[in-house]
Amino acid sequence: MSLALKSFSRLSRSILVNNQQSLLCARSYCAPASYQYIKTEKTGTDGRVCLIQLNRPKALNALCDGLMTELVQALKECDNDPTVGAVVLTGSEKAFAAGADIKEMQNKTMAENYTTGFLEYWENVSKMRKPLIAAVNGFALGGGCEVAMMCDIIYAGEKAKFGQPEITIGTIPGGGGTQRLTRAIGKSRAMEMNLTGVPISAQEASDWGLVARIFPPGELVAEAVKKADKIASHSKIIVQLCKEATNASQELPLAEGMRFEKRLFHTTFATKDRLEGMTAF
Repeated sequence: MSLALKSFSRLSRSILVNNQQSLLCARSYCAPASYQYIKTEKTGTDGRVCLIQLNRPKALNALCDGLMTELVQALKECDNDPTVGAVVLTGSEKAFAAGADIKEMQNKTMAENYTTGFLEYWENVSKMRKPLIAAVNGFALGGGCEVAMMCDIIYAGEKAKFGQPEITIGTIPGGGGTQRLTRAIGKSRAMEMNLTGVPISAQEASDWGLVARIFPPGELVAEAVKKADKIASHSKIIVQLCKEATNASQELPLAEGMRFEKRLFHTTFATKDRLEGMTAF
């Protein structure tokens, strides 16, 4: 069986499970938990956008274990909330996130990291089914840049800085800085950022394809919410299928990716939303 067909088979099973979960969630969904390191609020038309703000200002939103645990929990709640169509993730105007929490890492050992799968939990951010937009003001360094790259779209404030400075403290990126960054901006530029540790500006990030759009810092979050609200206005299942197909382009060879896209395109014809959309056109 081809990679595309295997992926499609897994997706089909996932859609059935997710539909069952959504029905259960619609009956039993409750208010978000109280968080220590993040803030959440419903916004957009009829509250269909969830805005998540990293809230550890004294540490420039350094990504400690508690913050990442809360972030993943909040994203899962959004995924299972039938009223939410898209999510915006942001920090403060000073820092999206200045990196992983060095104080938590400095005394760890190789054996501990390997046996506990240190940082593997972060990948749950990239596994979110619904669209996730990063609204980056200020510093997005190290793990902060990596978390932004786990999102589907990155919008930046004019003063934002993106970088992978791990080399300056005797280590290397561990959350996607050598992999996602290279896919986003190319090997030569990613190599320069990773080997020098020097951050790039929002304009450079935009010119190189890391960032979709740049906005004035004070307007960034509102503009990101506006884009998320537009996305959330579309069919949720079709949006998720489109996201799945687009992400597959980063993993599959072109021929396999085209097969996968066709299968998902064909899948849309099993939905009421597709029929209603084409009938109303």
